[in-house]
Amino acid sequence: MMISRDMIEEIRSRNDIVELIGSYVNLKRAGSNYNGLCPYHSEKSPSFTVFPGTQSFYCFGCGAGGDAITFAMKSENLDYPAAVEFLAKRAGITITVDEKEEKGIGKKRILEMNLAAAKYFRACLFDPKLGKVGMDYLAGKRGLSPAVIKHFGLGFAPNSFDSLTKHLKSKGYNDEEIQTAFLGRKMQRDDRTWTNDMFRNRVIFPIINTSGDVIAFGGRVMDDSKPKYLNSSDTPGFKKSKNLFALNFAKNHCSERMILCEGYMDVIALHAAGFENAVATLGTALTQEQARMMAKYTKQVIISYDSDEAGQAATRKAVRMLSDVGLDVRILRMEGAKDPDEYIKKFGADSFRRVLDSGITGFEFKIANTLKKYNVALPAEKVKASRELCEYISEIPSSVEREVYISTVASTLSLSIDGLKNDVDMIRKKKVREFKAKESQEARLGAMGVGDKINVEGIKNIKAKAAEEAIIGMLLLYDEFRDGIADRKIELSSDDFFSDFHRRVFEKIIELQSADQYDFSMLGQFFDPDEIGRLQGLEQKRRVLTDNGKSVFLQCVEALKKEKALSPTEGQGGIDEIRRLLESKRGSNK
Repeated sequence: MMISRDMIEEIRSRNDIVELIGSYVNLKRAGSNYNGLCPYHSEKSPSFTVFPGTQSFYCFGCGAGGDAITFAMKSENLDYPAAVEFLAKRAGITITVDEKEEKGIGKKRILEMNLAAAKYFRACLFDPKLGKVGMDYLAGKRGLSPAVIKHFGLGFAPNSFDSLTKHLKSKGYNDEEIQTAFLGRKMQRDDRTWTNDMFRNRVIFPIINTSGDVIAFGGRVMDDSKPKYLNSSDTPGFKKSKNLFALNFAKNHCSERMILCEGYMDVIALHAAGFENAVATLGTALTQEQARMMAKYTKQVIISYDSDEAGQAATRKAVRMLSDVGLDVRILRMEGAKDPDEYIKKFGADSFRRVLDSGITGFEFKIANTLKKYNVALPAEKVKASRELCEYISEIPSSVEREVYISTVASTLSLSIDGLKNDVDMIRKKKVREFKAKESQEARLGAMGVGDKINVEGIKNIKAKAAEEAIIGMLLLYDEFRDGIADRKIELSSDDFFSDFHRRVFEKIIELQSADQYDFSMLGQFFDPDEIGRLQGLEQKRRVLTDNGKSVFLQCVEALKKEKALSPTEGQGGIDEIRRLLESKRGSNK
């Protein structure tokens, strides 16, 4: 059943949105509101606003918006019920079981199954017969102590086709659930289907989130099978692009600095040596979501990737992403060892700590790689190196940093500072022109609905789209219009809407109003965070306007009905309008 409005209001009232978001984002007061850098997209100037008066937030850059529940959903990668529980727990509120709606194979069921699997894997590892191969690798080859193995909850998947599947079925889980959790794969032959274990003959690394839930697994094979490392795919309880291995431990030790590693064993070895601020991505390159997550917990990130070409490419990408979210980035340089584990075993933890302190900056890393790439003794190669470094410097927002880096490049390549500065300024001006041209075109196309993934039908009739947005915005704001439609004093139905998205929003608003359950937060049970962000934007747009009276509302209703009554050829054709816009754009570029 649906979570009641009273419970939602209680949870919201006990989670002040400024205090909640302020624990993730550095907010600064701006009049009666607060501004900060958006945690959901990279930006240099704050476009993210928190409104204490309405207990809501909205980013004027990317369109993210909503209330405390929406923020918890986006920031903690939770569905609506889990976000409500997260905030309830944060406020010391208990939600009774009969107030929750459980449908299908939900996140809660997945997490319970993962915990059962983690306990099974651990029991197998410590079984002298079943886990010998795994224990020989972890304790023998990698030198991990029993305490470290237990601390990380490491386990072992036996070399069996269905041992875990049988164990989970004995606990009440079925084939579909096991497959959905990526713990088993569906097999089929002729008319017979069954489930085989996903992880076999592998050392198991449980992935644990910051709430202490086992959300996924990684497994290293003990023979020559491929792939060497197998990681859980996304499930209802796990998104690999939004999680980091060992963050559940590192979050308590990384306020000043975090170490970013490539693999599970690197992280475990560092934690065992006392460097408990180490984390790793989960079998993929660093994502923007992970970079923003790291920015929530630390100020500086030390990148500890392999020195081969793949590792260097990953380092270059990570430097850009981490810098974009405002983190101070350093790159680890080690001599005499291939990874931190080997270095610590050879030279000790104190020596490794000194290596951490001497990490090079992203700019130093860029110069070193550029000098490897080009033979700057040759004029043509020196020009290429200069061009590449000027391109890099042009993207740095701080004018002081640009001056310092230009001076360094000039000294390194024996070039004039003025010449390099002119090149950097020329590149920056060109990028500004390109950005403004793109922004102008996107704004015009965006107003028509081109590229709109939320309201994909808005492009078909621009006048109807504008009328629908005004109507929805006013319905979100004012009881009188919701009541007027619910009581049938205002003639407007879902059949009058062109777009499916606005139709669904209209139906839910009126359904909740008729049941005396309407609150903006209640909509989060029926729409995803991106859709809620769109609704927050429509509400915000109407809030700043003064023409929100009944006459304006009725004019919008009349305009919508008029467009609905017209045939597609008689209405304002979105496609024709876009064609005219693109033709004029091409003409202006000639």
